[in-house]
Amino acid sequence: MALSDRAPPGGAQLRLRGKAGLAVVLADSSGELTALRQAAGIYPPRLREAVVTGLWEANSILGGARKAAPRGDSGYVAGCLFRAVLLCAHALHAPAGRWVVNEKGAVATAGRLPGVPAGFSKDVDAVFAAPDGGADALSGALDAAAVGRAD
Repeated sequence: MALSDRAPPGGAQLRLRGKAGLAVVLADSSGELTALRQAAGIYPPRLREAVVTGLWEANSILGGARKAAPRGDSGYVAGCLFRAVLLCAHALHAPAGRWVVNEKGAVATAGRLPGVPAGFSKDVDAVFAAPDGGADALSGALDAAAVGRAD
């Protein structure tokens, strides 16, 4: 099984590589699983760069969500916010060489990494607590989630 070091941020291949790298091999008579685990255990530098560079997608997703916010399409906006936040969580874990293999806890874990913007986890919690389904609240949540904001 070949493992790519150019997986899309948050993509299934990225998650699978992380799971392979973090796995506990219980039985492996051929040594194939152990070799796979060792190969996948190191977060490749090119993949780190690709995940961080892939943050453009978060901005694009939020831009698309802005078109739905005035219509009060809270389901679509919430889905976009979730995807954008996960892309950010992956991009914060990548420079530390840390795999994200499950969405649960990814924001909290990212918030504890060195070099992460202060208040990242709290800011994310505030973004998801804000939308009430109205156009103004949805637009406000998108403003708060803007990737690369200057505060």
